[in-house]
Amino acid sequence: MSLRLAIAALALAAAPAFAAPTHYTLDETHTQVVIQWSHLGFSNPTAQFGKVIGTLEFDPADPGRSSLDVTIPLSSINTNVPALDEHLQKADFFDSATYPEATFKSVKVESGAGKDRLKVTGDLTLHGQTHPLVLDVTVNKVGTHPMRNVPAAGFDATTTIRRSQFGIDKYVPGISDDIKVRITVEALGEAPAAKD
Repeated sequence: MSLRLAIAALALAAAPAFAAPTHYTLDETHTQVVIQWSHLGFSNPTAQFGKVIGTLEFDPADPGRSSLDVTIPLSSINTNVPALDEHLQKADFFDSATYPEATFKSVKVESGAGKDRLKVTGDLTLHGQTHPLVLDVTVNKVGTHPMRNVPAAGFDATTTIRRSQFGIDKYVPGISDDIKVRITVEALGEAPAAKD
């Protein structure tokens, strides 16, 4: 082996090994997506999606290696008004018979302004259309879940969606075009491998 090859081999051996980002699955029982809109300027009702399915790859030391993939069944919306829940599924709004799910897939994760802040840019697909969306994210906590003894990570996020951009424009502007979104996520990793 030449001296040059030997030096290169030693340098590679001495280089630190970068661990892969931790893989998490969203805990549906502690993950909520809440939307809010203006109703004729008089009130600002909210609704919650009761089912949020997804996975997360997260590296707190290097957020750029992180990613997010989420699916929301639109039929899981709950406004606490059954007639409105039913109306939202119809062609006036979600048309969930044709487009049953909304999905968000990240394309970039970067540090935000301030400690424990991230900006997650991705593609939101809703009502058969896909447009970019940015989530402003706060990292709440990363560590070992005290009840499950598995890796866990928690986040809050906010964004605003312009529903007409996705072809959902019924009753605009009386029912606001801009829909505020608040998200809280608890995500769980896999249990540590048992030691021999």
